[in-house]
Amino acid sequence: MRTARSTTSRKRPWTRLLTALTGLVGVAVLGGLGPASAQAQEETALATGLHISDGRLVEGNGNDFIMRGVNHAHTWYPNETQSLADVKALGSNTVRVVLSNGHRWSENSPSDVASVIEDCKANRLICVLEVHDTTGYGEEPEAGTLDGAADYWIGLKDVLDGEEDYIIINIGNEPWGNTNPAGWTAPTIAAIQKLRDAGFAHTIMIDAPNWGQDWEGVMRATAQSVYEADPTGNLIFSIHMYSVYDTAEKITDYLESFVRAGLPLVIGEFGGPPDEWGDPDEDAMLAAAEQYRLGYLAWSWSGNTDPILDLAIGFDPSRLSSWGERIFHGVNGIAETSKEATVFGDDGGSGPQPGAGCAVGYRVVGEWGDGFQGEIVIRNTGTSAINGWSLAFAFPSGQTVTSMWGGSVTQSGGSVTVTPAAYTATIPAGGSVSVGFLGSKGSANNAPTGFTLGGSACASV
Repeated sequence: MRTARSTTSRKRPWTRLLTALTGLVGVAVLGGLGPASAQAQEETALATGLHISDGRLVEGNGNDFIMRGVNHAHTWYPNETQSLADVKALGSNTVRVVLSNGHRWSENSPSDVASVIEDCKANRLICVLEVHDTTGYGEEPEAGTLDGAADYWIGLKDVLDGEEDYIIINIGNEPWGNTNPAGWTAPTIAAIQKLRDAGFAHTIMIDAPNWGQDWEGVMRATAQSVYEADPTGNLIFSIHMYSVYDTAEKITDYLESFVRAGLPLVIGEFGGPPDEWGDPDEDAMLAAAEQYRLGYLAWSWSGNTDPILDLAIGFDPSRLSSWGERIFHGVNGIAETSKEATVFGDDGGSGPQPGAGCAVGYRVVGEWGDGFQGEIVIRNTGTSAINGWSLAFAFPSGQTVTSMWGGSVTQSGGSVTVTPAAYTATIPAGGSVSVGFLGSKGSANNAPTGFTLGGSACASV
């Protein structure tokens, strides 16, 4: 079965262009971006939910929001309903959801899209919704148009209206291939204007040509004129970074050009594992995104035909790949840098709420000498969300926690108390969060039992 990335930028060959590729990023149309014009629109009157202010994505209250999350292939795996809870438990504040308008794959219905939005909100995730059928238009014969994608969004208007605080509309994924990428600009502007004419106030995201990678610099050269064509100014550009971006110089040159121009940008997809076309420099991408305070969304949670791109193996959050470990737990990764959107608030709870129950899974991920890595998964088995929690247990063999991600730890002798990080503080009904740690041990490393959450006993799993 052809799934996920088999026809997207990471998998699409551009061999006939490879000889021209080296060095093009960074020299193609360097003068195309200039300082952005002053916010041409009256921001205070138009700031509905997530919006753009001074070249930054902000929430309705003006709080800067930096996406830290992943892509999830919902349209191909509609039954993987636990995925959003799992990516949230690992620290994500955003998920980009793959949808289809029916041109190439089975159309995601209004009720299905409404369910996705509610799932995002229940898991306190900002939701980027994208139509994938446009991938590689002009080069990929089966691809749909941006105009057709815009019609799909208009057909969903009743579902999308009122959700401006929680969703971003990514009109179409990688909507132009490598054939005449200059043809991307006019239909992109037309699709934006079509949505605005239909009354959409949401922040709109647009992907670059060249299978999202813009290696010929078309989006970079025309970004100012495209931005000015949006009467609301609530437009964010998306670059997809795969094999083209194999050096820190190429990465920083591209990102800096938008930052200097005051134009909003996100790394809407990226991969780290090498392939037949090159070896992306994911460390430089993450470092630059953190330096310039730009969002990023890694490709992808699970289900790729090229499995090295799976962050989780078989949709199992306890089986992260090396790529997944890098994204969630590495330097400048999600656990280290993600902050939840303020729109979800915090009621300050400190334990299980009425109607809640809990189950705790504990496992040793690996051991060496006198050290080990462990993971604790806390699942809410009740009927209402847990907002804030305190987990207590005792090590039976003298183990000591030396560092932790996903929470904070205090320990006295064998007694351990864990409190959440901001991104693990809420456990939705039926959902879970995970906490990882490094520890020291002696000759024995027996698992603890008797977990309590807010003083209430939890089942062991």
